[in-house]
Amino acid sequence: MKRQALDKIPPELLSPADYSGLSREFIDHSVYEYIAGGAGNELTASRNRQAFDRLVLCNRVLMDFSQASTGLTLLGQSFQHPILLAPVAHQKLVHPQGEKATVAAASAVDAGFVASTLSSFSLEDIAATGDGSLWFQLYYQRSREQTLALVRRAENAGYSALVVTVDVPVNALRHRAQRAGFRMPADLCEANLVNGTSLPPRILAPGQSVVFDGLMADAPSWGDIRWLQQNTDLPLLIKGIINPRDALAAANMGVAGVIVSNHGGRSLDGLPASITALPAVRKAVGPNFPLLLDSGIRSGSDVFKALACGANAVLVGQLQVHALAVAGALGVAHMLRLMKEELEVTMALAGCPTLGDINADCLFT
Repeated sequence: MKRQALDKIPPELLSPADYSGLSREFIDHSVYEYIAGGAGNELTASRNRQAFDRLVLCNRVLMDFSQASTGLTLLGQSFQHPILLAPVAHQKLVHPQGEKATVAAASAVDAGFVASTLSSFSLEDIAATGDGSLWFQLYYQRSREQTLALVRRAENAGYSALVVTVDVPVNALRHRAQRAGFRMPADLCEANLVNGTSLPPRILAPGQSVVFDGLMADAPSWGDIRWLQQNTDLPLLIKGIINPRDALAAANMGVAGVIVSNHGGRSLDGLPASITALPAVRKAVGPNFPLLLDSGIRSGSDVFKALACGANAVLVGQLQVHALAVAGALGVAHMLRLMKEELEVTMALAGCPTLGDINADCLFT
């Protein structure tokens, strides 16, 4: 039987990654497998972790730290550190307060928070709970009217950027979750979509493909990105880009930034690790275009390595859910604080007083 979330932090939790192991005691087995598992044979999910481990740091000594800082400006917004909480759906799977707890934690430690279209609480409820930097992650809906309604709600609720996820037009085959018997609970709703106007199911003719003629018929295209740019003044980031050509196309369209991501290994299995793809994406878009990275971040050292490979900031996804399950908002805030402290220690020992000092020379080749 799973344990209830704790009201204090266990002393054995010394690093952010410690939450992953402990959370098994607080999450139903099938739910844990759904959260922790990747797509297919989990090749990409494994690469995400292995790629960080292969990167070797190269330090400088005797540097001046009198003006040291982890602060940055991103999309015209000031952040105390480069660690944001990624959009993660259905957080009530692991804690009754779900996204309301995670956004409260983000606010407590000055971390940016990205709310998911598929959140367990409405985007309005989430915004009312958090008082920090809030972005809204958008999945295109079957009609532009439905999509635009979500955008208007995000604008009215005070979200300061839109993050459009583009790498999962269809759900991947997640065998680990299937083998564990995971089923989304019937009483777990996607609060942002409850009052939406549903379109009738798409009727397929005999011989038509469920994937190509059904699911992919509603998949967004570059034209939909252009349409969205024309219908909102919020800065727009595209999440789920691995290919440098796609990143360059996005930059040429005038989007505000790109999130280099393989969806935590939960989309197309066989992709490279996000951190492996990052340097080529940075080269394609140039030095000044905003790039963020997710997938595989487990420590402050990983954050440092991501910045050294060309990212401006990172997003932490899976770890926030593990921390939420263990100790609710307190656990998420603690996990983020540990990660920021690890980043500061890494910067100190690597001889990098500011984020701007972290570059490719900080990696041993």
